[in-house]
Amino acid sequence: MIATILTAIAVYIATGIDYLIILIILFSQSLKKGQLKHIVIGQYLGTVIILLISLLASFGVSFIPQQWMVGLLGLLPLYLGIKVWIKGGEEAEESNILSVLSSNRFNKLYLTVTFIVLASSADDLSIYIPYFTTLSGAEIPIVGLVFLIMVGILCYISYRIASVPLISEKIEKYERWIVPIVFIGLGFYIMLENEVFSLLF
Repeated sequence: MIATILTAIAVYIATGIDYLIILIILFSQSLKKGQLKHIVIGQYLGTVIILLISLLASFGVSFIPQQWMVGLLGLLPLYLGIKVWIKGGEEAEESNILSVLSSNRFNKLYLTVTFIVLASSADDLSIYIPYFTTLSGAEIPIVGLVFLIMVGILCYISYRIASVPLISEKIEKYERWIVPIVFIGLGFYIMLENEVFSLLF
C-alpha cells in the first residue's frame, strides 16, 4: 500500500507540475473568495474528468479522442490569451484579469479553468492510461484518493507562492503582458504537441 501511494504521488507530480504556473497566475488575481473557489473547483473537475477517461481507457473503452482532437482544446488558452491582451488594456483600471477570463461564453471561471486543465491533458492521458492498467481493483480507489489530495496540495502551494508579496506585485505590475504570453504560449504548445499544425499544413 505504501508503494502504491508513493508511486501515485510521483505520477501526479510528474504530470501536475505543468499546472503550477497557470495556477500561480490565476491565484495572484483571485481577489475575491468566490474566484478562489472557482479556481480550485475547476482544477478538481478537470483532474477528475482526466482520471475517469484514463480509467475507462485502461479497461478497454475506446472512446478516447484522437490526439489532434485533444490538441484543438489548445484554441481555448490561445483565445483567452488574445482576449486578455485586447480587453486587458481597455479595462485594466476597471477590472481584474479573472473577470476577463470568466466573461461571455465561459461565464463561470471554474469552467474556464476546467477546460484549461483538459486542454493540457494529452501528456497526462499518455501516462495515466498505461499506469492504470497496472493497478489492481483495490489499488484504484487509493490512487484516486491520492490524486485528489495532491490536487489540493498543488492548489495550496500555488496559492502560497502567488501570495508572496514580491511575486504577486510583479504579476500585478506586468499582468497585461504575463497573462497573454503564458496563455497564448500554452495554446500553441498544446496544439504543437498534439500535432494539430502538422495535420492542418
